[in-house]
Amino acid sequence: MTEDHKREHVRFETDALMDYTGSEILLFHKIENLSLGGISIRTATPEALGTKAYITINFPDFNESVEVEGEVVWVNHEVPKDMGVKFVDLTESDKIILRKYIKARENRG
Repeated sequence: MTEDHKREHVRFETDALMDYTGSEILLFHKIENLSLGGISIRTATPEALGTKAYITINFPDFNESVEVEGEVVWVNHEVPKDMGVKFVDLTESDKIILRKYIKARENRG
């Protein structure tokens, strides 16, 4: 990653699951990694750049979920195929849940 493309938020591997609705629908799908800014998803059929998506992320450790809007901001069509989805307009309550989950992941080391 170049100096111009440093991430704004640190990403963490996660055991959270999500439901994703874009031009494809993914149910109970594993998230590769997560940050306060977005998620990375491994999928056999990555979406096109700019695709709008509606995502429900379920956090089994906390028995909580967040519903967020996102936009596909990067795509890898090579194996392993994956894509990055940036969160758009997170609510304050969604940010609180995400921060709580991320803090717990940080503490696990």
